[in-house]
Parts: sequence; C-alpha cells; structure tokens
Amino acid sequence: MRNFINQTFASVVGSLLGLFIFFGIGTTGLLLFLITVASRDTGPQVKDKSVLVYDLSLNITDAKRSSGTSAILQGALANEDNNTASLRTVLDTLEKARRDKRIVGIYLDGSKGSADRDTGYATLKEVRGALERFRAAGKPIVAYNMNWGKREYYLSSVANNIVLNPLGAVEVNGLSSETMFLAGALEKYGVGVQVIRVGKFKAAVEPFVLQNMSPESRQQTQKLLGDVWGEWRASVGKSRKLSPQQLQAIADNQGLLLANEARQSGLVDKVAYFDQVLGQLKKLTGEEKTDNTFRQISLNDYAEVSGKSLGVERNSKNHIAVVYAEGEIVDGQGSASQIGGDRFAKIFRELRQDKDVKAVVLRVNSPGGSATASEVMQRELQLIRKVKPVIVSMGDLAASGGYWIVTDANRIFAEPNTITGSIGVFGLGINVQELANNNGITWDVVKTARYADSQTISRPKSPQELALQQRSVNRIYNLFLSKVVQGRNLPQEKVAEIAQGRVWSGIAAKEIGLVDEIGGLDAAIGYAAKQAKLGNDWELQEYPEVSSLTERLLGQFADQARTVLGSDSTSRQLSSDPLTAELDKLREEIAILQAMNDPLGVYARLPFTIQVF
Repeated sequence: MRNFINQTFASVVGSLLGLFIFFGIGTTGLLLFLITVASRDTGPQVKDKSVLVYDLSLNITDAKRSSGTSAILQGALANEDNNTASLRTVLDTLEKARRDKRIVGIYLDGSKGSADRDTGYATLKEVRGALERFRAAGKPIVAYNMNWGKREYYLSSVANNIVLNPLGAVEVNGLSSETMFLAGALEKYGVGVQVIRVGKFKAAVEPFVLQNMSPESRQQTQKLLGDVWGEWRASVGKSRKLSPQQLQAIADNQGLLLANEARQSGLVDKVAYFDQVLGQLKKLTGEEKTDNTFRQISLNDYAEVSGKSLGVERNSKNHIAVVYAEGEIVDGQGSASQIGGDRFAKIFRELRQDKDVKAVVLRVNSPGGSATASEVMQRELQLIRKVKPVIVSMGDLAASGGYWIVTDANRIFAEPNTITGSIGVFGLGINVQELANNNGITWDVVKTARYADSQTISRPKSPQELALQQRSVNRIYNLFLSKVVQGRNLPQEKVAEIAQGRVWSGIAAKEIGLVDEIGGLDAAIGYAAKQAKLGNDWELQEYPEVSSLTERLLGQFADQARTVLGSDSTSRQLSSDPLTAELDKLREEIAILQAMNDPLGVYARLPFTIQVF
C-alpha cells in the first residue's frame, strides 16, 4: 500500500510541478501547497478486535524517522524504502499494542520476503523480547511464511503458532561470515599496498594484503560466530522447547528442512496454506462468517496512533536524550548515514548545556572509523559525564572507534550477540606506481624537505616514512589502551591482553569487563532514569533530529544532482542474484576506503565487513 502511495504521489508531484510552472506560481508556491496537504494528516483509526500485522521484511534502523503523510511525502520525493522503522518505534509500538485492548493479536507476515541483511541479531533480540512480553500478556502471535530464513525464524520462534506453506522450508544451517580478499587483484593490476597496524587480531587490512584469513582472524571470527550461534540456539530452543543440542544436530545433518520435516522436528506447529491461516486470523477477530480479510492494522500505521491514553507516551520537563550514533565514523560533518565527529560533538555540547536534559543515552551501532573523530566525540562525552549520567546501549556492533567513544560512560549495555571490542588501530598506504608505469605514466617531483611528498600515491612509502607512520599508529593505539584502562577501571596488563584488535560478542565482552550489563535500549534508558533520580517523571528526546519536510523538499535538488553525478554512495540495494551480490560487496569495500578521511591517516575500525549469515 505504501509503495502504491509512493508511486502515485511521485506522479502527482510531477504533474503539479508542471501545472505550477505553467501558471507561473513557481517552486515556492508548490512547497507551500505540499506542506499544507501534509499537515492535514489525521492519523489511522484502530477498530476493536484488530490484529497488528508485523511485516517480517521490515528493515529496522537505530535512528528515528518521520511518520504520517509527511513521511510518505518525503519518502516519495527521496525515493526511500518506506518499509523501514526505527528500533525505538518498533519497541514502543509493540508495547502500545500489548496494552491496547483493541489489539487482540499479532500476525508475523513473511509473504513479502526476507528481513533486510542490515538488521542484525542484536536488534532482533530486542524486538524478540518485546514480542515475548506481548505474548506473556495473553495475546496470541501467529506467524506464517513460505520459507523461513534464520533471521526471520529467530524472531518468529516466539509465536504461539508457526505455520509453514506445504511447499516451503525452514533454514537451520548455522552461521557464516565470508570475507572478500582483494590482494591478488591488486597485485595483478600493479596496485601496491603498505600496512601499518597494531594488534595481531586487527584484520581490517588483511583483504588488501592476504588471499585468505590469518590464523588470528579465523580464531576470533570462529569464536564470535560461535557465541552468536549459541545465543540463537538458546533463544529459539527455549521458545520451541528444543535443546541447543537438537538444533545443532539439525544444522549439522539437515540444514534445510522441508515442510513436513520442519513440523516433525518441532520447528513449526502446522503445515497449511495462507487461506487456512486467514481463517484462523478471522476467528481471532470475530469475522468467521465473512468473506473479507481479517480486521488488521500494519505496524507502521499503528505506530502513528497516539499512545498517551495507554501510558506509553510521556510528557515531562525532564528529558533523557537518546543519541543514535549509527554508521561509519568519519572526520568532519559526515553524511546522514555516517557519524561525523564534528557534527556529533556539537550535539553532545548542546546536550551538556541543556538544563532540561538530565541524562544521555548513547546508542552505538558502528564499526568505527576515524580515530581523530572518535577522540573528538569521546572528549565531549567525558565532559557530559561530569554534570549528568552517560549510559551506553550497544546495538548490532559497537567496535573499534565505536568502542573508543564509549569508554568513559557510567554504564555500558550490550546484547549477547552484539559485536564489540576490536581495540586496535591501523593505517593503510596505497600506491599505483606499477599500474601507472605499465601504462606509460610516470611522475617526477621537486620538494623542499625530505617528507614533503610522503602522502603521494605515485610510489611506495620509504622505510623511514613507514617508521614515522608506525610511530603515529603506536601512539594512538597506546592512547586507546589508556582510555579503556581508565574508563573501564581494568588493569593495564589485562587490557593489553584483550585488545590486539580482537572482536568479541556481547556476552564475552561482559565476561572480560568491556561491558557492564546484558540488555537492550530499554534497559539502558531505564538505568539512565534511575541514575538521574527521575522516577517516572521523564520523557525521551531523540537525536540527531529528523529534518523538517521543508528542509527535505529544498534539499531534494541537491540529492538529485548527486545522483546524476554518481556521487550518492549511501544507498545500497542487496540483490538475490549471487553475482550482483558479490559486486555489491566489492562496491562496499570501495565505499569504506572512500570514507577514510582521518587527517592523521589512522583508523580504529572493525575488521572489514563482518556480516553474519
């Protein structure tokens, strides 16, 4: 429905633009007209005995999004996928549904395909907890799908009734993480790479200099996947009354279970067609004798329904600020999908000076990036803590630079399957001398000092230049270690042992002292309220703030220009075609290189593209 609205609205906007230009009204008149239309959003209506429909292809992000007609208008203009919601929105909406007597159940709908890869297991863990609370309130959850992937099944296993199409299957085959190595191609085409790093587990540079995993990288990845897979088996097993050992046997011996096999193994409750599921949902809403569909409301629509009467929405002069640090950490302002060090430092300064803000919750979902930007933000958080509590909630990953910025927090929360740690730094030097020379290109240089051209890509760095950069990397690594020692109150020897660039799961990070408590965003917010001694007298304020409709409309011209020029690297379409998927991976690696803008050329970043499938 929302896609239809997007297409229709885009067409209408185009037609209106032509009419407005024809009659000489101009862009300003069009803007005023569109804003007036958007402001008339009355919101959806909820009927008694309705079922909340949760689309399992929903992509969940940390940062908040606009809602209502304005959001659809903005999405249509920006060509955004509207099947996206923030984690805060999803959690609040499910809690609202739990309390709302008009909502009699939840339908987990898998008919639109698989969940987005960008939604990680730590995020799904929080949503899973909200679904469990809904079910514990005595309201049923029905789940239906043609084929269950591991992510959708992990979420849907909380349902009272899991239904699988007779031609469908359930995937239970363990987790994997595949790294693309570019060293062979770079060598073939004459591109030289020189690496400066500290930490034997700092595998971020390995794709450029090796053709397969180092023993250290394989060791840490195997342990990380083992922890995440262990949590998957424990959670799913508890819901389905299956032991982790039984699920491991299924993964080792079957991997993909056909419909009847899945039912016999206890993974699903029923093998049936959609019309049979529809009958069950109609019975739940009291519409058994009608030919119509069941009474329903989508999660995105229900999110727009006021929750004040249900006690979900708060109104207080005491604010808890939730700051979403999501994406690559870059120096400067950064884009909307990045964590710009200067942009976020400004937000932190404003929150420190705002007397209405009583506590700050920093939600981190980042692989890290620029060491300089990380330091700029960490300093501002350090200053905030002197006047008000700073609590951290780690999302799917909060590693390297993403861990650097949180070291001084009062308390750090993580999910068991959060990816964190990676305390290490590296520098990367690329030169194209051989590639250029082979094609008849040469350089010559005039300089006034020995190291004046040390940043050139026309030649490899000399041993003396590498030694200078190694000194810089060592200094920043030692600074990183000292921040962890002081912020986490850990012995220096222990930090030196658990650092080395190694990644850890949330559960392992708690055991070694990098994390204080296992819990999600709600747990972190609750703890912040207690630390600030607010009782129940508080409300949330989310940052960075979403741009207004007018700003989005005015900014659309710049967005279109970037698209035409091919410089918009923030959007990414993941294809089911294997060849296209591999090309997408290559494009991601290049995009990461493009985001490396640290002025010192030193980076605190997670090993490249750890994706768990």
